[in-house]
Amino acid sequence: MSFPPIPSLPLSVTDQMGRRVAVPFPPQRIVSLVPSQTELLFDLGLGERVVGVTKFCIHPVEARQKAAVIGGTKNFHLEEIDALNPDLIIGNKEENYQEGIEQLAAKYPVWMSDISTLPDALDMIRRVGLITGRKPQADALADNIQTTLGQMPASEEQISAAYFIWRKPYMVAASGTFIDDLLQRAGFRNVFGQLGRYPEISAEQLQAAAPQQILLSSEPYPFSEKHLAEFQQLCPQATIRIVDGELFSWYGCRLQHTAAYLRELTIR
Repeated sequence: MSFPPIPSLPLSVTDQMGRRVAVPFPPQRIVSLVPSQTELLFDLGLGERVVGVTKFCIHPVEARQKAAVIGGTKNFHLEEIDALNPDLIIGNKEENYQEGIEQLAAKYPVWMSDISTLPDALDMIRRVGLITGRKPQADALADNIQTTLGQMPASEEQISAAYFIWRKPYMVAASGTFIDDLLQRAGFRNVFGQLGRYPEISAEQLQAAAPQQILLSSEPYPFSEKHLAEFQQLCPQATIRIVDGELFSWYGCRLQHTAAYLRELTIR
């Protein structure tokens, strides 16, 4: 004898933007609008429930093979999301766009993260675990990240640094960003820390700031070895290096590997 499926019970939660969201518990059809949170869902063993991801959700490799690709982080294909009939959508304040989120929230439970510090990221991991029925796994993951990354020894002497995320125009990560928080934990002093978020800067501003190190992120702009000479000419005394942007800005399970990477950067 077959029985009808048991309907999901609603779980009323508050997301990181202070919005109340009623989430069917546990959710069975999840759309993730954020690459690092997609990776987190798979890491928590929820891959079979993830039905939609963005074109930028490159980790794990099977994410875009198993789930439908519903556009980018800034341009959702709303009709494709409708076809998936999600019972939970997970987004992020910075990485997604307000108009699209509002349109989705009018139809579906949309849980939003808002992350600018390591404690924010750990809180997100724990809350995503709670609303998806993976609380023990998420708590263990957050505890591990807190142990390795949250307790990095303070550096005796900070290294002045500039962290570039874009070229033409030059753009850097400044105060109020998750990247800036990690830079400080690693022992770097952000020479543009007096500016807000992701400002455009000129070559003259960079030269005046005279950082000891210039860190060129592998994403969102794909900096590579061919760009080293450009920055070396601007700041001949600086050490220029390409850094793994995912380990600086993906705020999910990838943070398990960030502490070791940051230590390597500061001792070389």
